[in-house]
Amino acid sequence: MSETSGVHDGPNLDKEDAVLRVEGLRKTFGGLVATDDASFAVERGTITGLIGPNGAGKSTIFNLVSGFYEPDGGTVTVNGTDVTGAAPHEVAAEGLVRTFQTPRKLEGMTVREAMLVGPRNQPGESFVKLFTDPEGVRAAETANIEDAHAMLERFEIGHLATQPATDLSGGQMKLVELARAMLTEPDLLMLDEPVAGVNPTLANTLREHVRRLNEEEDVTLCIIEHDMEFIMNLADPIIVLDQGSVLVEGSPDAVRADDRVIDAYLGGGGA
Repeated sequence: MSETSGVHDGPNLDKEDAVLRVEGLRKTFGGLVATDDASFAVERGTITGLIGPNGAGKSTIFNLVSGFYEPDGGTVTVNGTDVTGAAPHEVAAEGLVRTFQTPRKLEGMTVREAMLVGPRNQPGESFVKLFTDPEGVRAAETANIEDAHAMLERFEIGHLATQPATDLSGGQMKLVELARAMLTEPDLLMLDEPVAGVNPTLANTLREHVRRLNEEEDVTLCIIEHDMEFIMNLADPIIVLDQGSVLVEGSPDAVRADDRVIDAYLGGGGA
């Protein structure tokens, strides 16, 4: 750690109870290096911010960690299990779930039906159990519907349950996606720009929901966000990416005042 700035030069990997550890993660697209031996750790119980100028590699790292891209090198560990190169559903089974910057609107589904995509290990997904244990399948489906309604109410959008998912605004869809992600009971929830394109009132609502999930439900969160006011008032620590690797890590105040971070943003075209 730099004695003068109060931030770590590069990532702080000295975390005893890390839900997520990323070491030497590398991804290239043709001649473009998207992530350059990136390493960082997310401590259990924190809200960790992941920021950086445009093109710093933030979304690529999220896609690599959550299984949507396969890395060219490095390792990803969730709750002590190596999930490097695993499929998204396999990563989710270990406790890591992510949302997307632009939620996908599920055609032909109501909000309630879209919510039911969330729960893992539904017995109705098994063709055999539909015939061998129909009562068990019905009971599980009833429980999932009840859980979906309860989760929508917790996020104050229960009134949208019967609305077509395609009729929702972008901000409402982000709330639905957050609620749906919570049905999987994640240990680590990764949010990709949760307030992008969201009006200030709904952004404040999302911030309070995130705080509640962390403080009351012990969910660890890692958040990419370009809205500096939102992330600096919510996350601690802040990890700063630049040119595909971690530049510094520290508290919001220390990161905000660090000359290297200011230079990276000015050189990278801003947030």
